Amino acid sequence: MLATDIDSATASAAAAGGAEKRAYVKQIFSEIAPRYDFLNHLLSLNVDRRWRRKAIAALGIERDQSGNYLDLCAGTLDIAQQITMLPGFRGVVIGADFAEPMLRAGVDKVNGKKVVPVTADALQLPLPSGKLAGAIVAFGIRNVAGLDVALREAFRVLAPGGRFVILEFSTPRMPILRAAYQFYFLHILPLIGRLISGHATAYRYLPRSVASFPVEEELATKMQQAGFGKVSWTSLSFGVAAIHVGERPINALEVK
Repeated sequence: MLATDIDSATASAAAAGGAEKRAYVKQIFSEIAPRYDFLNHLLSLNVDRRWRRKAIAALGIERDQSGNYLDLCAGTLDIAQQITMLPGFRGVVIGADFAEPMLRAGVDKVNGKKVVPVTADALQLPLPSGKLAGAIVAFGIRNVAGLDVALREAFRVLAPGGRFVILEFSTPRMPILRAAYQFYFLHILPLIGRLISGHATAYRYLPRSVASFPVEEELATKMQQAGFGKVSWTSLSFGVAAIHVGERPINALEVK
């Protein structure tokens, strides 16, 4: 078997989930950390910046500007940094990621800001229950080894009324757009990613992880099953990405 076939098989197996995914994801994101931000913006033609702004707006920081918030699967702390720069924000953002090199790559962004980086797994957060005003995850939830567990953990740490926002890739529904998107995702993106990052498999894993991730309606259902109420989702850029929003109900009678 050729090395490229081995790499492809490894990326596909990791995208499917489980312990192998956890180890693989931690390794690759630790290895690509130095070039991660640059490649994010390049490969999305900077559209990812607008998506992040929309997701942060959906978090509704204005509802509690002095609360504590969680940037889950925080990576290089882009979201945490942007939250602290919102007008009137007086709270603290906890940036949690289990790949410590990613946090280290972003620490200069948050110097002097109310951000607390924490090396932690989304499946077992070292945080008390029911205390956070809100939580957000941008392009990280599809990388967890157990989606349902991660959703329940996010629900656990939120205070009643706290909001959880997920920004994640999806697959366009329009046939022509989907075909163009998949060609780019499966052929162009991995090539550029490998050339710039120097990593053989990280950008092969990306399209496979998106293909293995639940579609918008399924993710919304999983959020409801984890306990979230008022669940909704919005497509971005003709279905290339989506924002899901849910809240921890204030009481058991609140309608989902």
